[in-house]
Amino acid sequence: MTSTVEAVEPARPRVLPRRYGSTSLRVGAATLWLSIIVLLPLAAILWQSATGGWRAFWLAVTSNSALDSFRVTLTISVGVTVVNGIFGLIVAWVLTRDDFPGKRLVDAVIDLPFALPTIVASLVMLALYGPASPVGLHLQHTQWGVGIALLFVTLPFVVRSVQPVLLELDREVEEAAASLGADNRLIFTRVVLPALLPSLLSGAGLAFSRAIGEFGSVVLIGGAVPGETEVSSQWIRTLIENDDKVGAAAISIVLLLISFVVLFILRAVGARAAKREELAE
Repeated sequence: MTSTVEAVEPARPRVLPRRYGSTSLRVGAATLWLSIIVLLPLAAILWQSATGGWRAFWLAVTSNSALDSFRVTLTISVGVTVVNGIFGLIVAWVLTRDDFPGKRLVDAVIDLPFALPTIVASLVMLALYGPASPVGLHLQHTQWGVGIALLFVTLPFVVRSVQPVLLELDREVEEAAASLGADNRLIFTRVVLPALLPSLLSGAGLAFSRAIGEFGSVVLIGGAVPGETEVSSQWIRTLIENDDKVGAAAISIVLLLISFVVLFILRAVGARAAKREELAE
């Protein structure tokens, strides 16, 4: 006869998740690697720019050639960032929301600028928009040519930053807004865009930083015409060829500062937008 009283099993001990090494060890390893790869090179360029003193630094970054290169670099880079911010968002939207033949091929092509050597990109631009242009556009030695080259190499930063967020967006929220009578424009501006804004700003910041430091993709199509197509990276090369290492380091520091400030501001704005979006939910 089976007993009606069931044996009470003893409580099993709580199994804690296994920790792979201590936190301090991981932080130490990450800090060491960051120091070797990032901080030491930055310290070296700072030391190089300081060897001539403040006066040499100031003269290097305020010379007419340096100011012209900054103007050309920033003007084109800002324009490229805005254009790729818009069209990068469109490309990411098409790749995540639409189905069409060859979608996987297009998705793979987006990463091509990452894998292609930048000097090859410049050759491609020269073949397409040079004197023997098959499309009838001669853009060599023009700011338009430099801009197109920078558009080519910076597009993936925006697309790959926005695409994962689009994939994770809750479509039910959009459907609920549509059921309440919101049109597509209102759904995009009030529902989709606020959620995408942090990643969009992050991708735009990375694209801008890449643009102001780009060299290889513009060296042939741009031609380094002083005051017209000579970007700051090409002016740095000229200074190095003239054995002016202090001046080259000074220009590099200015570019680093500009890039850091822009990235910091955009990420701060993106973080604030993300926090506001969380509070709204």
